[in-house]
Amino acid sequence: MGWNMKTRSLEHKTARAGIGMILPAMIILAVFMFYPIAQSFWMSLHNWDPIRNYKSFAGVSNYVKAFGDERFLGAMRNTLVYTISYVPILLVGSLLAAVFINYAFFASGFFKSILFLPAITSMAIISIVFRYMLGGDIGFLSIWLRSIGIPMQDFLRNPNTAMTAVVFVGVWRRLGFNMVIFLAGLNAIPESLYEAAEIDGAGRTRQFFFVSLPLLMPTMGFVLVTNLISSFQVFDQIYVMTKGGPMFSTEVLVYYIFYRGFSVFDMGYASSLAFILFVVILAVTIFNIRKFGKSEHSGGLA
Repeated sequence: MGWNMKTRSLEHKTARAGIGMILPAMIILAVFMFYPIAQSFWMSLHNWDPIRNYKSFAGVSNYVKAFGDERFLGAMRNTLVYTISYVPILLVGSLLAAVFINYAFFASGFFKSILFLPAITSMAIISIVFRYMLGGDIGFLSIWLRSIGIPMQDFLRNPNTAMTAVVFVGVWRRLGFNMVIFLAGLNAIPESLYEAAEIDGAGRTRQFFFVSLPLLMPTMGFVLVTNLISSFQVFDQIYVMTKGGPMFSTEVLVYYIFYRGFSVFDMGYASSLAFILFVVILAVTIFNIRKFGKSEHSGGLA
């Protein structure tokens, strides 16, 4: 009897200690994550103009309005175009850069530093630099093209090239960060596996496809999910470089939410759009976690 009481007392102390350890993190999550999500959903059920201090209950009318809003649908389409362009290029580019640098050679440290440098630079600063580089009047690239006889291009004012320029800036800034993550994954693979593959006659190409790539699937899943989330939340370079133009060709969902909330001051409608974006990101994240979770449990092969 006494032994059982001591065991229960120890279990209670352990439970209290565990609760005490996670409580600060839960408070932070509640204040800065769960409460804003709940507040955003509550705001989305109202028509609210903070300038005129007007608020009225609207139910789900803001959500109904969203799916009949051509500009919202266009922003969602542009977001998907950005994601479909940005994520595959970034995944492949950062993986190839990691594999290239992982082979020990004299300049690997130099290339690693050069590729990672944009990741620690502000996206706003990078966007300002590229806005002047790609501009049609004083842009470095346009002046160079003109010097070799190619007509002057204004990449950011052309609906056919503006999104490409925005995607390029996003990839250029994020590539080094993902490269470091892939490098960590490559360095975690036991060297004995490569030695065994080499004994079996596998060259570096076969080692990559049959050793490195399958074992990198958990890392690939993490990189994919984080890049998908960042692509759906793209805003900085859009705001600085194009303001959603020309002709709304680069207006993505977050920029449209910003416009509705802080230019039109329709906070209720902006909140409904933000909550739709939250649900989309949550669904995409859960899908990819389940997909790559199964890949990890099956030995890294999908």
